[in-house]
Amino acid sequence: MLNGLKNTIRLLAIVRTLARQDALWPLEQAGASKLALMPVKILWRRKRQGRSGEKLANALTDLGPTFIKLGQALSVRSDLVGERVAEDLARLQDSLPPFAYETAKATVERELGEPLDALFAEFAKEPVAAASIAQVHKAQTTDGRQVAVKILRPDVEKRFDQDVALFFWLAGLGERFFPKLKRLRLSEVVQTFHEWVLVEMDLRLEAAAASELAENCAEDEGFRVPEVDWDRTAKRVLCTEWVTGLRIDDLEGLRAAGHDVEKVLEHSARIFFLQVFRDGFFHADIHPGNMFVDENGILTPVDFGIMGRVDWPTRLFLADMLIGFLQRDYRKVSDVHFDMGVVPPHKSRDAFTQALRAIGEPLLGKPLNEISLGRLLAHLFQTTEDFDMETQPDLLLLQKTMVVAEGVGRKLNPKVNMWMLAQPLIEDWMIANRGPEAQLRQAAIDGKNLIMRLPGMLEKADRALALMERIEAGGGNDHRGIWGKRPNSAGNGVKLVTGFSLVTAIAALSLVLFQ
Repeated sequence: MLNGLKNTIRLLAIVRTLARQDALWPLEQAGASKLALMPVKILWRRKRQGRSGEKLANALTDLGPTFIKLGQALSVRSDLVGERVAEDLARLQDSLPPFAYETAKATVERELGEPLDALFAEFAKEPVAAASIAQVHKAQTTDGRQVAVKILRPDVEKRFDQDVALFFWLAGLGERFFPKLKRLRLSEVVQTFHEWVLVEMDLRLEAAAASELAENCAEDEGFRVPEVDWDRTAKRVLCTEWVTGLRIDDLEGLRAAGHDVEKVLEHSARIFFLQVFRDGFFHADIHPGNMFVDENGILTPVDFGIMGRVDWPTRLFLADMLIGFLQRDYRKVSDVHFDMGVVPPHKSRDAFTQALRAIGEPLLGKPLNEISLGRLLAHLFQTTEDFDMETQPDLLLLQKTMVVAEGVGRKLNPKVNMWMLAQPLIEDWMIANRGPEAQLRQAAIDGKNLIMRLPGMLEKADRALALMERIEAGGGNDHRGIWGKRPNSAGNGVKLVTGFSLVTAIAALSLVLFQ
């Protein structure tokens, strides 16, 4: 009861903020009646200039850090909010006033168990960046290394837990009272958001992500992940090598520093492809502020709180789908979706193929340098409602990351499609993983696995046959176990028992062999 009252009061505050930013349109689209919204508009509404997505982004900014994070999560869901609104939400700036140096110092000392001056020879009192979850200080270790120290905000977990509980409550209300919202699967969106935030609030997990990415890309030319200082890292503190360089979108700065911009773009396209298809683990927050070019032209990422994973079957699915689209083979793309189980079998392949053509032709008919695979995926995901396609959060992360990467690529060189720079890698990967040799290699692996399982299968078969023999021998209790009583004659009753015993034996054999 008390929680419901608190949530209701907070809901009114949210509606008031939406009205002041002229961003009541989500409620109107959800089916809220004009009569119910009229008092809100009279009391609080202010006319604002700009697109609907911009107004919503401004309202979320006013509502605070958790709502900013929610907006950023929604920016991945262009299938839910629309592509233009998703673009506006992606521009949300996650910045807040910094918390006090004394608080940062106390957190570091408590988490690492040593005085600050025993860990760092220098520690800047003013942070270089302050966001909703953490802030970053520049420091120098006692052995002379320049490092970045990321520190969680005090009580940030409690604040986010309260806000996420409110989000779940609002999602439940929306799905209950506004039927139009059911297709948006709001509870699922909130759950995905909750999982992302939980990872960001344990900086050891971010350190592990950076370490894994560094290991995967250790031999890749033109790319380097900053080293983690594990001795100075804990749940609420992350210490990494300090990164110097220019933002990847600073075109004038890159040229003035003598960097080959096309080479930078080539490295960017190649690394992104390798992360997704070779490793299945990619940086999913790769906006220009998180990617730097050092003095040697090496790409260096920062901020590993949001990472994406793509398992092996999904990588093959993605490769087949993208190749099918680029070849305008829409039947192949349709077959890939049905074979993968992404589209339920009761749906029409012909209708889905037609929908794919409607998606592909407008995009693929453009000049090569204007083709966006990220937008292609975005339009594809918007068909989820019509064809009951299951939403996969990591694929949505991938789609968003592709759009951002393409935007940076066009800024570096508007005449070049970054995916064409990676074409030799794509072709080699397809031959290695989808060609005849790959199929023979997979058949050999499957055969080897079968041979390794054979002794166990034979042992299970022996046990199953012994069970069949006991049933056929009719040990009295066996028949009672099946029928509850023994047959009175050796006629039809015995035939029925024998037939049922055979069915039972076959079922037992199947269960034993394939359990």
